[in-house]
Amino acid sequence: MIGLIVRLFINAFALVLMTLIVPGFRLAGFSTAIWAALVWGLVNTLVRPIFSFFTFPLQLLTLGLFTLVINGAMLALTAKLVPGFFIRGFSSALVGALVLSIISLILTHIFK
Repeated sequence: MIGLIVRLFINAFALVLMTLIVPGFRLAGFSTAIWAALVWGLVNTLVRPIFSFFTFPLQLLTLGLFTLVINGAMLALTAKLVPGFFIRGFSSALVGALVLSIISLILTHIFK
């Protein structure tokens, strides 16, 4: 249980850092970041496997690079579901998904 809470705060902090680095993102506050991190986790748990299943041939064809598009789509879906979290366009979502993954990886490694 503590691990889930720590992961939630790591993802929320990663979202805040991402909005500072990548143009086109806006967060209303840290509480919005916590909600966005929670929704991001739920979307990645429930929706992403379905997307991955149906786009598997495309992922195979692009040697896994299409996964970045799926991550961007999941981030855009999260922004649509969370009030106070805004993404300007899908290109921002793609770059944001990549930066968010890198920041989250680094923070997870530091706080593990």
